[in-house]
Amino acid sequence: MLVLIICCSSLFIVGLDGTIVFVALPAIGRNLHAGVSGLQWTIDGYTLVLASLLMFSGATADRIGRRRVFVTGLVVFTVGSGLCSLAPTLGWLIVFRMMQAVGGSMLNPVAMSIIANTFTERAERARAIGLWGGAYGLSMALGPVVGGLLVDSVGWRGAFWVNIPVGLVAIVLTVRFVPESRAPKARRPDPLGQGFIIVMLGSLTYAIIEGPGRGWTSPLILTLFATSAVALAGLVRFETRRLEPVLDPRFFRSAPLVGSVLTAITASGALAGCLLLATLYLQDVRNLSALQAALHLAPMAVALGVCSVVSGQVLARRGARVPMLGAGAALAAGGVLLSQLTVPSSTVAVLAALTVFGIGSGLVNAPITQAAVSGLPDAQAGVASGIASTSRQIGQSLGIAVTGSILAAGLHGPLRTRFIAASHPAWLVLASCGVVVIGIGVVTTTKWALGSAVRTAAGPADDTRTAESAAPAHLADDRDFAGGPVPQVSGDLPSASRQTCGIP
Repeated sequence: MLVLIICCSSLFIVGLDGTIVFVALPAIGRNLHAGVSGLQWTIDGYTLVLASLLMFSGATADRIGRRRVFVTGLVVFTVGSGLCSLAPTLGWLIVFRMMQAVGGSMLNPVAMSIIANTFTERAERARAIGLWGGAYGLSMALGPVVGGLLVDSVGWRGAFWVNIPVGLVAIVLTVRFVPESRAPKARRPDPLGQGFIIVMLGSLTYAIIEGPGRGWTSPLILTLFATSAVALAGLVRFETRRLEPVLDPRFFRSAPLVGSVLTAITASGALAGCLLLATLYLQDVRNLSALQAALHLAPMAVALGVCSVVSGQVLARRGARVPMLGAGAALAAGGVLLSQLTVPSSTVAVLAALTVFGIGSGLVNAPITQAAVSGLPDAQAGVASGIASTSRQIGQSLGIAVTGSILAAGLHGPLRTRFIAASHPAWLVLASCGVVVIGIGVVTTTKWALGSAVRTAAGPADDTRTAESAAPAHLADDRDFAGGPVPQVSGDLPSASRQTCGIP
């Protein structure tokens, strides 16, 4: 439990930082003279670097030591936070946010791999993941209030100060109490694969953010979309042939893992888009102070934290289908309610809509992580958690890019007077994300899908082992995430099945 608490501290400061930055966006925009595009880059400059490096950091931690990488990440993130508070211009703020992201990439996936190797029993791990999600929810609940107080009292720069003491305490506790661990077999670096990931994500996000201003058919935007597609094709082709890739495409034969990736992208994108639109609506349209806006966001954050813990409990007892369907329904309902808000909408209506959306965002957390780490062998826990964390950051980047672009495209005048009409389509896009989550939850909790996770765990992990020995212990349990039986695989596989799993 002590190790779990220490690991949760990393998620706490990352979640706290994210929420505070959202609350501080209007003040940053006024002080540094940034428009919607500049505010998008304040968030996406961080999430892009984070998404690009998460899997690399997870694999590196498996190779050289998880505690060593975790401590390094805490140091870099803490220093980056201090530099963000000193940024003289928007450009420097984005650069220092990227530095923060380098450290942040070493935190969540590495902490999750430590947890995955500490809690090995299925129900115990599910509860630990629920508490992990609860730490994020707590940071979400405290973030708006702390951020509002800091922004209103000392300005937006104070929003970055809060990370420093938490980071320093986490460094000391990690060095003192967290044991070192690593994968039994070291994985070699994969710089070319890492380069493909950076080019793919960077060009795609840049195109989406700058598309409304430069024109969707401009040569630059079309070139960026084409570059992203070529990088994706190169990544798949190169990684398939590499012995130890940073991201093995064969892992995606696991339907729950694919579902985890898609759900993380969809749900995280919806949450990030909601926070961006809600912050601008509360401060620039309803003319609330940063603290008042933060208090309006607090019930949403509390609902997210509570439902993250509840989701972990339900996941341990009933499987992933129930929390997934509940999450999708709440996201869809919350998006529709938010699309109906106007300038004179009552405070009760605003709080209710945000709370419903927060319930959906909380319920989806535990199934995402559980599906990711349960779809691969325990030796690849760092890579698995890196995939889950990367998917969340990709979703956040795309959520900010897409909703911000929709908003910017509809603004034909001052933000205060045109926001309601311009944001309406964006809210409905966020509501549709809930429908997508429901569909994924239904498909990825079938017996076929869960059987694919067993077969995938038997294949890429070790070509010399049988499915029974290669599959993680938590997949050998007689219950799947939806509450039904998992197909049991033992002994030597038939030749056709061995070929499907990639076993010679």
